[in-house]
Amino acid sequence: MLIAIGFVVLILSVFGGFVLSGGSLGPLYQPTEFLMIGGAAIGTFIAANNGKVMKATLKVTPRLKYTLKYNKALYMDLMALLYTVLSKARREGMLSIEKDVENPAESPLFKDYPRLLADSMILNFLTDYLRLMISGNMNAHELDELMLHEIEEFEHESHLPSDALTKVSDALPAFGIVAAVMGVVKALTAADASPDVMGQMIAHALVGTFVGILLAYGFITPLANRIDRQVAEAMKVLQCMRVTLLASLNGYAPQLAVEFGRKALHSAERPGAAELEEHVRNSKSGGAS
Repeated sequence: MLIAIGFVVLILSVFGGFVLSGGSLGPLYQPTEFLMIGGAAIGTFIAANNGKVMKATLKVTPRLKYTLKYNKALYMDLMALLYTVLSKARREGMLSIEKDVENPAESPLFKDYPRLLADSMILNFLTDYLRLMISGNMNAHELDELMLHEIEEFEHESHLPSDALTKVSDALPAFGIVAAVMGVVKALTAADASPDVMGQMIAHALVGTFVGILLAYGFITPLANRIDRQVAEAMKVLQCMRVTLLASLNGYAPQLAVEFGRKALHSAERPGAAELEEHVRNSKSGGAS
């Protein structure tokens, strides 16, 4: 929703200001300029990236509509789930949560958190490392190194679409200049035309520069930046789970381990200690009932 609002404000500001200053939108409609600039950008994108990056870029497009996927409510559910799982493991032994980890969709521990079950990234990360903790063959340092490596790889892979779009954005102003130069060349070949016709041809040529810059900094760069923000949000979720699991593995009680995870969150999404404790208590009551 915020993407659409931002683009609407952008378009109204640029074109509305142009009209209010006495300009006419008619000369700005130059399909051939759009074809040269857009085609050059797409061609560069294809030439500069492999199939993996192109698929990743297309795949990330539907996720751009989300604005508050990893919000405070989800973090509170995540903290409550971690507390419940770690409490059972501490009380009954790590083997007691093996069935829950192997089949979380049927687990009474996970069933109260449908948002977490629907998020494959959270679910896979949590169950994978709980499974390793159940095995008992890895110490905290080894598990930490493995989690850091996986988070680093996740960050690198998730930034591929953003990097690809940023490079296209950097090239768009140059493609706009190319289109403008082509238009000027066309105008100069008609040097015997009247001044008003020559002026129109030069104006049409300059549209290319305008379109290239507008597409680059008004549309493509914001989309790339939005992908970066979403990657940062996802990494914060992974870091929260990492810190909590490591605290538990180092012998801290579930309540303290969850507090470690809470401290790893951004202040905007971080619940208060009393608020989180109340949420966990309600979750425990719901599970018991």
